[in-house]
Amino acid sequence: MKQTVEFDLDGKTVVLETGRLAKQAGGAVLVSCGDTRVLVAATAAPAPREGIDFFPLTVDYREYTYAAGRFPGGYIKREGRPTEKEVLTCRMIDRPLRPLFPEGFRNETQIIGMVVSADPELDPSIFAMIGASAAVAVSDIPVLHTTGAVRIARMDEERWIANPTYAEIEESNLNIVVAAAEEGLVMVEAGADQADEPSVLEAIRRGHEACKTIVAAIRELVEKAGKPKREVTPPAFDETLRAEIVSRWGARMEEALDTQAHPKLESLALVRAIKKEIQGAYAEDEAKAAEAKAFMEPWQERIFRKQVFEQKRRPDHRAPDKLRAIDCDVSQLPRAHGSAVFTRGETQALATTTLGTKIDGQRQERIEDLNYEKHFMVHYNFPPFSVGETGFMRGAGRREIGHGMLAERALTPVIPDREEFPYTIRIVSDILESNGSSSMATVCGGTLSLMDAGVPIKAPVAGIAMGLIAEGDDFVVLTDIAGAEDHYGDMDFKVAGTEDGITALQMDIKQPNVSIEVLETALAQAKKARLEILEVMHGAIDAPRKEVAEHAPRITTIKIPESKIRDLIGPGGKTIKAIVEETGAKIDVADDGTVSIAAVDGEGGRQALARVQELTASPEVGKTYLGKVTRIVDFGAFVEIFAGTEGLLHISEIAEQRIRAVGDELKTGDQILVKCLALEGNKIKLSRRAVLREQRDKRTDSEPRRGRRNSGGDRRRDGDDRKEGSAKGSSRPGPRRRSGGG
Repeated sequence: MKQTVEFDLDGKTVVLETGRLAKQAGGAVLVSCGDTRVLVAATAAPAPREGIDFFPLTVDYREYTYAAGRFPGGYIKREGRPTEKEVLTCRMIDRPLRPLFPEGFRNETQIIGMVVSADPELDPSIFAMIGASAAVAVSDIPVLHTTGAVRIARMDEERWIANPTYAEIEESNLNIVVAAAEEGLVMVEAGADQADEPSVLEAIRRGHEACKTIVAAIRELVEKAGKPKREVTPPAFDETLRAEIVSRWGARMEEALDTQAHPKLESLALVRAIKKEIQGAYAEDEAKAAEAKAFMEPWQERIFRKQVFEQKRRPDHRAPDKLRAIDCDVSQLPRAHGSAVFTRGETQALATTTLGTKIDGQRQERIEDLNYEKHFMVHYNFPPFSVGETGFMRGAGRREIGHGMLAERALTPVIPDREEFPYTIRIVSDILESNGSSSMATVCGGTLSLMDAGVPIKAPVAGIAMGLIAEGDDFVVLTDIAGAEDHYGDMDFKVAGTEDGITALQMDIKQPNVSIEVLETALAQAKKARLEILEVMHGAIDAPRKEVAEHAPRITTIKIPESKIRDLIGPGGKTIKAIVEETGAKIDVADDGTVSIAAVDGEGGRQALARVQELTASPEVGKTYLGKVTRIVDFGAFVEIFAGTEGLLHISEIAEQRIRAVGDELKTGDQILVKCLALEGNKIKLSRRAVLREQRDKRTDSEPRRGRRNSGGDRRRDGDDRKEGSAKGSSRPGPRRRSGGG
């Protein structure tokens, strides 16, 4: 039976519906807002797989192009592998829900979100997050907390918007996604243009309040149509056996977990040896051996939390707010446009920056914009050797895509505008060692490589990962968490920014019990660490290089009339391809007439620029051109003043004197100087006479004047002598007198 619930977010009505669609799923909810419809279904297997010791949750999310009334691009007209945005949305659905399932629930569970109708103004990903929480809530799948999700955008100091439109997101200076239960936060994902800490806290507070409204609506839907939850029996523990293990091997295990005394891989080897010894001690009793194996993970967590709260020390003996040792190097790879190695403790990132032209941008098919193109991207790679393991390398997984996007979000606010720096920029971060916070090492290494490549970034960006250990009302915030602190702690809180403010933030909390006051402490501690890291980075390179790298393309940008684009491209692209082949330059032409010419070889770039200017030049009234006579007609001649552009040289404008025939002065193929007299529509009026007159005037002005000499009497030039009887002031001689009689 169909059941619906409505609630309001900033004037937008959201409707949750269940009982009509996908009735065989464990739980299914259709979320509607405007013209957007997102169907989310949650289903769990009846029983866990044999021998499974983890919770197998999978999340899938698809934005079908039919939802926007479009066909998929490409040869095969159906959806293929998930897009980058779809992968990131899967992660945003997964991260807040995964920690909230009860301990001991091992049934395979799947959540699938499908965008079946897409409003052109609204991002459907937030509604998929709401639908996932609602679908689990109305199903028989057990969950400890019900969550809501909302996007908050700050337009200015006074105006905040919940679930903004695409246009509002683009205009905002702070864009944050909050997932929370009534009790507290479980996930935060944010991008900002150097926002201060109080603004971020205010956005989180507003997001939490909105999530409470959403949770109330989901609970109302559960009351109307919810299924009874499955019973989950928590695993029983043999406390006597566990106490025995702690008594016999506790001291050795604590010593093995001391990462000040033992580097990460050495510590792991010692722990493995102790576990093997314990398993061997109980090998004859299968039940005890299984209990001992199950105890290993919670035992290590117990040791870690005991050290932090009782012994007031971390596994590597650092103070809570102390960073690991940092080392920065730049210009490590001679052929890369920019490169850097950033090392923090046992985490190391090799970051490179490559500069390209507009045609190197990444075309992406999005449900809201089929012609979207990226010109800044960060790609993150995590090879198995970085953690001392072996494994297949088969392209980027969801974790790699998520970490790369976090770093991209952190660096985007400082990337120069394309008008200032018309390059496509790609950063690749290869993690060479990993022991916590490799995504933040990517941010730091990426910044260094950008500056090494000569990218005029607005400010350097650094990133830091914070942790939290909470016991009741007591808590400890940890700066620069390593792997164990991330694994056994209660919060993973990554903050990136400049000296002036935050550019990106990502937070995952295992239980919704973190208050705003705790976050305020964490943000203050993160700012202190961020400034310390920036100071170390300044020691390696304090400003972007003045010029791009030697092997990077040099880009020249000019603007041509839109009417000339066709002339530059030529039939089937023939003309522009010929220029590229001849000069080795890359040429990109935008629809508005902006032409970008890129070439590593300076001479090739200059030749390409000259060819483009020649092909696309437009005549200007009053300007003189060296033209070629192409045709002679009775009334004048046609002269090509540049490729493809001819003007009429009328017979009256060919010479200073009157001529009887054009052929008396000109022949086809002659090169002559002509001036543009006028532009009348598509007609160009030229004059050779005006050029000849100017040349004659210049010659006359440059000739020295001959003065009169008065040495030993007057000496005048012929024609200046005046005879008796001549008219006064006349240069003509008087009448001759006849000789002889008279």
